[in-house]
Amino acid sequence: MASVVNIFAGSASGYLAQRIADHYGKPLGKEIVSKFSDGEFQPSFEETLRGNDVFIVQSTYAPSDNLMELLLMIDAAKRASAKQIVAVIPYFGFARQDRKDKPRVSIGAKLIANLLMAAGVNRVITMDLHADQIQGFFDIPVDHMYASGIFIPHLRNFELPNLVIGSPDTGGTRRAASYAKFLNCELVICYKQRTKPNEVGRMVLIGDVKDKDVVLVDDIVDTAGSITKAAKMIMEKGARSIRAACTHPIFSGNAYDTIENSIFDEILVTDTIPLKKTSDKITVLSTAKLFADVIRRVHNHESISSHFEFSTIL
Repeated sequence: MASVVNIFAGSASGYLAQRIADHYGKPLGKEIVSKFSDGEFQPSFEETLRGNDVFIVQSTYAPSDNLMELLLMIDAAKRASAKQIVAVIPYFGFARQDRKDKPRVSIGAKLIANLLMAAGVNRVITMDLHADQIQGFFDIPVDHMYASGIFIPHLRNFELPNLVIGSPDTGGTRRAASYAKFLNCELVICYKQRTKPNEVGRMVLIGDVKDKDVVLVDDIVDTAGSITKAAKMIMEKGARSIRAACTHPIFSGNAYDTIENSIFDEILVTDTIPLKKTSDKITVLSTAKLFADVIRRVHNHESISSHFEFSTIL
């Protein structure tokens, strides 16, 4: 007898989970989150999970309650005798802490992986990890999806005659190079030196952008300081237009004001994190169809490798 699929939404990703469930073709599972006066909370599933494949959709952006809720939901599903528990984490928080970059600091991404496995998760589905090696922090399967299959068709619609792909920092060079190779265009790189987290000191451009239509590619936008500074420098170097494609719109601090006052024509983002407010300069592309298809393939024990090939997605 085939197992039943249950798709549940964490509090942080209800908007996306509903779209995923709609694309999958079944209603969201029923759950409630009981809250105590001291801030403690307890999620509970309101339907049977015994022998079922349970998919829990929750991004782990701030506050850390979102991560804690995901862990509690995984534990509850395990204790309810679910056959398989899959954490669908569109945005994997703490991913910037993937190594010891100075003495006496934690490797936060590894700790989160340990917590998820200790809670009882059997598989993780996520998108555009800040560092690819985080997959190796898990001793369970990790399906790492890429937003390129969503962004590239949209970029092609612009029909930009002199397209150049750019990376706002050297850390994103590999990602930007993949876009440039697939789109058969040139690559430029912004080299930046940080004085402290979320603050850029010096920045220089590697490559030619004169009379080019530049698209900066990155996995996250936090305060938007780095990417808007890169955009300004690129336009000063003679670029004709400037856009960005960034998967996870963290948008903390004064990010929205920074973007509104920036030189960007448009910033493309996905719905892995909900926007706090709208902007004419921000366009949101949905990941729901992609995640729904991956959930279906995982449940049916089918290959998902086609999602790693741009040509099969377009």
